[in-house]
Amino acid sequence: MKNLLDLDAAGLAGFFAELGEKPFRARQVLRWVHQRRESEFGRMSDLAKGLRDKLAAASRVGAPSIVGDTLAEDGTRKWLLKVDGKNAVEAVFIPETRRGTLCISSQAGCVLDCAFCSTGKQGFNRNLTTAEIIGQLWLASRLVDARISNVVMMGMGEPLLNLDNVIPALRLMLDDNAYGLSRRRVTVSTSGVIPGMDRLRDECPVALAVSLHAPNDALRDRLVPVNRKYPLRALIAACNHYLEKAPRDFITMEYVMLDGVNDRDEHARELVALAKRVRSKFNLIPFNPFPATEFRRSEPERIRRFAEILQRAGLTVTTRKTRGDDIAAACGQLAGDVADRTRRSAVVRLKEVRA
Repeated sequence: MKNLLDLDAAGLAGFFAELGEKPFRARQVLRWVHQRRESEFGRMSDLAKGLRDKLAAASRVGAPSIVGDTLAEDGTRKWLLKVDGKNAVEAVFIPETRRGTLCISSQAGCVLDCAFCSTGKQGFNRNLTTAEIIGQLWLASRLVDARISNVVMMGMGEPLLNLDNVIPALRLMLDDNAYGLSRRRVTVSTSGVIPGMDRLRDECPVALAVSLHAPNDALRDRLVPVNRKYPLRALIAACNHYLEKAPRDFITMEYVMLDGVNDRDEHARELVALAKRVRSKFNLIPFNPFPATEFRRSEPERIRRFAEILQRAGLTVTTRKTRGDDIAAACGQLAGDVADRTRRSAVVRLKEVRA
C-alpha cells in the first residue's frame, strides 16, 4: 500500500491521477493529512465515500512508531521513534518564548563519523524515507501544544547524503497546503557535502548551516573527516554559490567548543580570516559529553573570550544554550537506544560519501 506521507504535492497528484481522481482531491487530502494530521480516511468528511473507500484500499498514512517519550527539566522533549525492526531515530522539540523548534533526523545513524559526535559512533544503518522524515514533524505536531515554528535538520545523519528523500520532505514543510513554513525557518545542516549543497540550492533552497568546527584543514580533517574530500577552500566556494539562492543572506557556521582542541585565541583569529571569504554567522556550541569520548567542554570563560574575539572583528556570534542534556537530547548526543554498529566497512563509508 502507498504511504501518503512519502508523497509531496506533485507525488500525491500523480498518485490521484493513477486512481482516476482530479487534482483538487489530492490537495484536499494533503490538507487533511498534514494540516489536520488525520490518518483515518473515514474521517475525511469532505471526500466522497467512494474515494475514501478507494484510498483505504490502496494507501495508508504511516508514521514511525513512538517507543520512547522523554521530557527534560527545561521543557525539551525527545522522542525515540522506531522506523523498522532494527532501527530507531530521535527527534527533539525545543520550546522557547517566541518559537518552537523541532530537530529531526534524516538517517538511522551517520556515515561521516565526526570525532565529537555521539551519533557518528553509532555507525550508519540506512537512509530514512520521506515518510519517516516528515513523519517526525507529523507526529510532533500532534503531540505538542505549542506551535512548531522552526524545523532544523540537525538530528541523526547527514541530510545531504539522502536528498532523494529529504527534498520531498522539505517541500511538504514549505507547502501552504501542508505545514506552510517559511524557507527562512527551515534549516538543513551539513558537514560540508558539496554536491549535495549544489543540488539543494537548485531544487529546494532553505536556510543552510555548516558544521565547521575547525578554522583550518589540518584540524578539520581530524574532527570532520569529510573535510579530507571537500576541504575548506572548496567548502567556502560552495557556500558562496549557495548564497546566490539562499533565503537568508548568510550561512550559519556551527562550531562545537572542545577544550584545548579548537577553542584557543589563535583559532578564533583564524575564523575571523575565514569569515572574510563568506557572509556568515557563528553559532558556538558547548560540547555535550557522551560515554567514552576523549573530548571535554570548553570552560564558560574560554567560550566567552572566544566569542569576544569574533565579535570585536564585527562578526555576528551566538552561543547556543544547552537544552535537554539531562535526557541526552542536546546537540551531538542523538545516538538512540539502538544496537551499536561501529564496525563499519571503509568501502561502504567511502561509497556513501561519494554518493
